[in-house]
Amino acid sequence: MRLIVRGDIDGLFGLALDNLILLLVLSGLCRFVLGFDDALLLGHVLPGAAVSLLVGNLYYSWQARQLAQRSGRDDVCALPYGLNAVTVFAFVFLVMLPAKLAAQAAGAADPARIAWQAGLLACFSCGVIEIVASAVAERIRRATPRAALLSTLAGLALAFIALGFLFRAYAHPLVGLATLAVVLVGYFGRVRIRGGLPIGLVAVALGTALAWGTGLAPTGPTPPPPSLHGPVPVIGDLLAGFHAGVLMTYFAVIVPMGLIIVVGSMQNLESAEAAGDRYDTRSSLIVNGIGSIAAAVFGSCFPTTLYIGHPGWKAMGARSAYSALSGLVVALLCFTGTLSVFTWLVPVEAGMAILLWIGIVMTSQAFQATPRHHAPAVVIGILPGLATWGAMMAKSGLHAAGMGQPGGEPFSSALVGKFLQSDVYITGAFALEQGVVFTAMILAATTVAIIERRFLIAAVWCLVAALLSLAGLMHGFAYSAGDTVLALSPAWDWVLGYLAMALVLAAAQGLTVADDAADAHG
Repeated sequence: MRLIVRGDIDGLFGLALDNLILLLVLSGLCRFVLGFDDALLLGHVLPGAAVSLLVGNLYYSWQARQLAQRSGRDDVCALPYGLNAVTVFAFVFLVMLPAKLAAQAAGAADPARIAWQAGLLACFSCGVIEIVASAVAERIRRATPRAALLSTLAGLALAFIALGFLFRAYAHPLVGLATLAVVLVGYFGRVRIRGGLPIGLVAVALGTALAWGTGLAPTGPTPPPPSLHGPVPVIGDLLAGFHAGVLMTYFAVIVPMGLIIVVGSMQNLESAEAAGDRYDTRSSLIVNGIGSIAAAVFGSCFPTTLYIGHPGWKAMGARSAYSALSGLVVALLCFTGTLSVFTWLVPVEAGMAILLWIGIVMTSQAFQATPRHHAPAVVIGILPGLATWGAMMAKSGLHAAGMGQPGGEPFSSALVGKFLQSDVYITGAFALEQGVVFTAMILAATTVAIIERRFLIAAVWCLVAALLSLAGLMHGFAYSAGDTVLALSPAWDWVLGYLAMALVLAAAQGLTVADDAADAHG
């Protein structure tokens, strides 16, 4: 396999842009929610994140080249890797913000630093969980139907990538639709631009030009001049998190987040295998965990993960170099303080069509890489992701109306009655939002077992769902001032619901017979 191909440039734009968007999001949360100053954010958090991205992306690039060498193929695509959006928000609002508020109440001199130390420990702990879980992850992956693993990713990709960026494309139609046309022609039309220019480069260049021409760019104030911010170990601050008892205080948040990262990584490995690239589960998860540990050691509070999107990157022609290039580019921007300059020059709108296309390909793969008769299971596995997106849209609408904002009415159970007036059962959406990765995977796996008439296996999957709900990892939610969050206590209504479902399925084993007529027509 060649060291670099044209598709790697396309992949670089997509993967680097995805990580840059999350870096901007976490920068805003750190500044305005947690109160981090520039010395902490620019000097430790961003360089630490860059180290973790560099470690993982360089490894997964090497891993792809090793697979290509063993298999004698030149179409191997590296696993995409980056920051985890779910844990960014979870760690900010469920670990670091409570730690900051508790420090303020206790009269601490620097509550923001204490919040940062709590985040470091949470990030480090997630890395340890990933490494420990790597010993059994492959067995779990092999015991789980492919439809369950891929449909979960498809639902999240469809909702949070495809629909999110479709909204954005139609909000700015000149930029959004012009770049979308370039991406669709280049990737779905399977053509090349004369002169050999990469499709991704053309799309981003056109989008940037149109954004500047229509006033979408530049965004925000002129960024400060670049300055060097090399990575510096922060072992003392990491150990301070242990001394403060953060691990026990936020154990119920850290463990679910670590498990979600492990399950998501397994799903992404299955997605890569379905696309033709089979990677070793254990080593992939170990390096993923090492990336999170490296992040914490060098000052980042945010774990890394294997990304969704491997089939999309592979379909656009990306091979091994796009991963290494993405890590190097993001590291360079963070170490030199030019991240804000880049995002000022090249707005998100310039590259959103590439990410929209990734969401489309991920959703398509869930149907293409599973047996045709498992299609209903794929649809069921997609629905929780869409429900989660709908719940977030509903809450965003409430925020826009002033609810859950400073000075406004806080979120409470009174919302349920208001939504019911419009025949919207918002309780179900809020419940599906909590533990969505587990819910989607279990519902799809249950449906596959039912399709195969293995009703006792289906009942076992429902018992797993009941146990996770009992452990507080699924469905149970509580109201905060402006959000609904995982309650981390037994969700009894759903425990009983899954137990009833398991009883029905177990009874079906002895009370039903195969319908040969239905088979003949199905």
